[in-house]
Amino acid sequence: MNDITNQSLDEIIKKIKSKEISSVELTKLFIKNIENAKKLNTFVTTAFEQALDNAKKFDDNPNFDQLLPGIPLAVKDLFCTSNIRTTAGSNILNNFVPTYESTVTKNLWDNGAFLLGKLNCDEFAMGSSNETSHFGNVINPVGDKLVPGGSSGGSSSALAADLTPATIGTDTGGSIRQPASFTGTVGLKPTYGLCSRWGIVAFASSLDQAGPMTKTVTDCSLMLEAMSGFDEKDSTSIKKEKEKYSKNLKDNIKGLKIGIPKEYRVNNMPKEIDKLWENGKKILKDLGAKIIDISLPHTKYALPTYYIVAPAEASSNLARYDGVRYGHRSKKGKDLIEMYENTRSEGFGDEVKRRILIGTYVLSSGYYDAYYLKAQKVRQLIKKDFDDNFTKVDAILTPSTPSSAFKIGEKTDNPVSMYLNDIFTVPANLAGLPAIAFPAGLDNKGYPLGLQLIGKVLDEQKILNIAYAFEKNCKFNNEIKKWWV
Repeated sequence: MNDITNQSLDEIIKKIKSKEISSVELTKLFIKNIENAKKLNTFVTTAFEQALDNAKKFDDNPNFDQLLPGIPLAVKDLFCTSNIRTTAGSNILNNFVPTYESTVTKNLWDNGAFLLGKLNCDEFAMGSSNETSHFGNVINPVGDKLVPGGSSGGSSSALAADLTPATIGTDTGGSIRQPASFTGTVGLKPTYGLCSRWGIVAFASSLDQAGPMTKTVTDCSLMLEAMSGFDEKDSTSIKKEKEKYSKNLKDNIKGLKIGIPKEYRVNNMPKEIDKLWENGKKILKDLGAKIIDISLPHTKYALPTYYIVAPAEASSNLARYDGVRYGHRSKKGKDLIEMYENTRSEGFGDEVKRRILIGTYVLSSGYYDAYYLKAQKVRQLIKKDFDDNFTKVDAILTPSTPSSAFKIGEKTDNPVSMYLNDIFTVPANLAGLPAIAFPAGLDNKGYPLGLQLIGKVLDEQKILNIAYAFEKNCKFNNEIKKWWV
């Protein structure tokens, strides 16, 4: 049995369909990889026995018409999985076992996949380095001293280390795209409402969106097709005809107009990022796309706007964790109020507490108008900037991160420096737009760097096509040496 775990999801599916490998054999290969990669700390919970049972069921009665036939998948530990522990990377949910399945994971299982395990993440998805998790930081397979990005750091690390053929994450301000760029993988944040939020542990409800993380753009289109769709249980879910992203994937981008926003050329941007962006423009131009300079004047306010809106929503969403209904309950406290206080104090980590405090402050009497209301007005202006420019261009090309992966512990004492990691990604969340991050080169240390394409609302197919064309024409050695084995 050949080890095919380093191949793309698309290639693995072809081998399953041709019966070159069985689902049980494939699952055993991934389980072996996971057991050999404990140093990376990617998994919070494994479901190996259940996975092998599901693989055997598939092999006994295969359905090759499904999008993901007999494919084992690990998912971010923010998606509720029926009868499997779901922690959101937090002590307060350390022993929480949901009795229901999130819509997105159910969609994947309905398309032939099954659960391999739950992946580590920043606590309640609050972080850019996977260092805020109650279960410890995740290590980037690119280097043993590097963060994998966040908050979907377990997802990006597991994917890059061949511990899962594809995965899913959530993106509130860049939590799919930034870790994808740090690990040399592909990550897509869909249009807000394309993938159901039902059964996802909430961070900021007007920003959260689930999306695929994969090795290739083709794989990304397959996963998006499988996981998306209208859900009446989510009031923000978009009712539209289901698209066949993988079947409609094409690399002809001749005549498409690509916008280059001048505001994304920020102060002190590393020369490597600037060079990467210039090279990206050249590749797309050589493929027949038209490069057009544009302006998104309110982009400079996106990061402060995000760090008012997101904590405000988080402080409201996280009020439900009181130790009464589910999750951790403190044994200390002489009355109900003290029990609440001790439960939340023991259950939440420092970064989550910081964001709850910020959120409560900006929503408090006397500050609501000055901060939260003003931030919501600026959010509308950011959205309008995009709307105005999308009458002139088909997509917008930007860097996805201001640097390559940084060292573990390098930014933990400086929250503002950590927040600046999201500078290129938060505008798409605030505007509810689809955005894809994809590998575009290496820095001088050999660490992966990524570019980002932002599209119009529900124009996932177009940004997938552009990224697909780019991927086929941008070749560099992105192979990771498995130092942890």
